[in-house]
Amino acid sequence: MKTLNSNINTTNVPETDLFSPIEIGPYALTNRIVMAPRTRARSPEGIATSMMQEYYTQRASAGLIISEGLNISPQAVGYAFTPGLWTTEQIESWRPVTSAVHDKGGRIFAQLWHVGRVSHPDLQLGGLLPVAPSAVRPNVDAFTAEGKKPVKTPRALRVDELTEIVADYEQAARNALDAGFDGVEIHAANGELLEQFMREGAIQGTEAYGGAVENRIRLTLEVTRAVAAICDGGRTGLR
Repeated sequence: MKTLNSNINTTNVPETDLFSPIEIGPYALTNRIVMAPRTRARSPEGIATSMMQEYYTQRASAGLIISEGLNISPQAVGYAFTPGLWTTEQIESWRPVTSAVHDKGGRIFAQLWHVGRVSHPDLQLGGLLPVAPSAVRPNVDAFTAEGKKPVKTPRALRVDELTEIVADYEQAARNALDAGFDGVEIHAANGELLEQFMREGAIQGTEAYGGAVENRIRLTLEVTRAVAAICDGGRTGLR
């Protein structure tokens, strides 16, 4: 993960010493160990559970925890039993988790997630098709409540819909802070929606968001600016 304007202070600290403190953005971390996000599929109702509270508390001795991917909207969901961050109930469910991590002296960022085409109608409200930069089907399976199923050809997003997706990321950042997270990480890797826009094989055409790399990175930059305006650069990460 990279943070924007992170102000990392490594003065007189050996770079090889994982157990030395480090400053990242506004935070003085007790060590340089960052726990990577790991999807656990332990949220049958899409909310954080007591099991998840125990899981993250057990790992609070890391300098920084990056949470499992948190879906930013119903449309963002691509894996069964994964938590979200768009409803009041979901926000409230995360507060005991973040509080428990803080009580142990840890820090935790929320990973903001939209999987795009790597989903299935079974995981979408009303059985709708998943969305993507273009109607290009990847050769992968989606993890549904009934097991793995081949994904279907997604629906191509209209340019006017991208403003709504940026707004979803922006609101998810607000919700993360409201839930007690110390910052956020934008998931723009591993074949998820934002990386799909950056991949030549996943986006067709040469409109405002396709073709030249300057266009294909446009959505990621728009999301990053919107989220950083909420969290500030020192608390905004990009994967």
